[in-house]
Amino acid sequence: MNTGKVDVLLGLQWGDEGKGKVVDVLTPHYDVVARFQGGPNAGHTLEFEGQKYVLRSIPSGIFQGGKVNIIGNGVVLAPDLFMNEAKELAKSGHDLRQRLHISKKAHLIMPTHRLLDKASELAKGKDKVGTTGKGIGPTYTDKVSRNGLRVGDILENFEEKYAAHKARHMAMLKAMNFDDFEGFEETERVWLEGVEYMKQFQFVDSEHEIGKLLKDGKSILCEGAQGTLLDIDFGSYPFVTSSNTICAGACIGLGIGPNKIGEVFGIMKAYCTRVGSGPFPTELFDETGKTIRDLGHEYGAVTGRERRCGWIDLVALRYSIMVNGVTQLIMMKSDVLDTFETIKACVAYKRNSETIKDFPYSIDNGIEPVYVEMPGWKTDMTKFTSEEQFPEAFNNYVKFLEEQLETPITIISIGPDRDQTIVRTK
Repeated sequence: MNTGKVDVLLGLQWGDEGKGKVVDVLTPHYDVVARFQGGPNAGHTLEFEGQKYVLRSIPSGIFQGGKVNIIGNGVVLAPDLFMNEAKELAKSGHDLRQRLHISKKAHLIMPTHRLLDKASELAKGKDKVGTTGKGIGPTYTDKVSRNGLRVGDILENFEEKYAAHKARHMAMLKAMNFDDFEGFEETERVWLEGVEYMKQFQFVDSEHEIGKLLKDGKSILCEGAQGTLLDIDFGSYPFVTSSNTICAGACIGLGIGPNKIGEVFGIMKAYCTRVGSGPFPTELFDETGKTIRDLGHEYGAVTGRERRCGWIDLVALRYSIMVNGVTQLIMMKSDVLDTFETIKACVAYKRNSETIKDFPYSIDNGIEPVYVEMPGWKTDMTKFTSEEQFPEAFNNYVKFLEEQLETPITIISIGPDRDQTIVRTK
């Protein structure tokens, strides 16, 4: 029997590694692209043919002709934001109605979830997590407490179900003394319009669909959102997202047996960034950090927030590679470091006089990075078309990373465009 294969693509840092572009580069080799977790807090940016697209909930494989794209059960979906995104894509000539399938088991982000998100952050004061305010955390909370509203509910007695969930949320907001309902009626109106709009798409039992596709010998690429260090279990808790962003999340978020997973592509930047609150050992507060931010255009695709920037953290990366079972590394934004005299890489942490090589339970108390310094390559690599053109200093950086991480770097990105991608053959 010809069984298909499932490969997984995910971020190894704190998100924003450039997953959208890589999915777009890899999708020609797959029949199906599926999202397995997260919500519209993900902003996967793709640039090609002079156009720039930001995908929030829709898998990045939608630009590749007739491929099937699946939004899995592990995703949380906001009908209004989904509608806006799909309409924008339709305007640019990408009509998704035949090609995009949505799991009936995916949970819906309600307008009141956004209010609960806001109320919760306000209540935390200075300890706030720094969420995107899109209602994702409260939606996952409802899911885990068995109070969720799902895509499949749209098909039967939806108004009744929606009213009951809304009433429950309103009682919770009242108990939290929350009274900022400005604009809520309009938000709700557009949200309900989004629910109607979603009915044009195919709602599926995605686990059965994927099972049949694999039986038919089809290949599937699972697309992660956020990054490993934001995983609810393995990230820098509590400054994490509300879902499992690691490779195992693909099994849970799509209904795939672990023995079906083949390649695990881990994406990292040549440096490190983080959005929102939470510990970040290699963060730079100096001119170097600002230069990386400006050269790398490190501003959130969805929120516009400035990203915090720092040198690459190999302690965290080794950990991410381990928990994901990464088989191939993909390094993004190498070109951002083109002008630096010196490049640094964190190879260990120091706390008091102790050297730490393994990513610890907590990284927020007195952790200092231990750096190795290497000469920069001082070369504009953005026009390069093959690895033969890479300067020696850059090759040395790549070799050093491969030795430290014990995993091959097989793809290197040297710019935002689809064409600025070097697949290594050496």
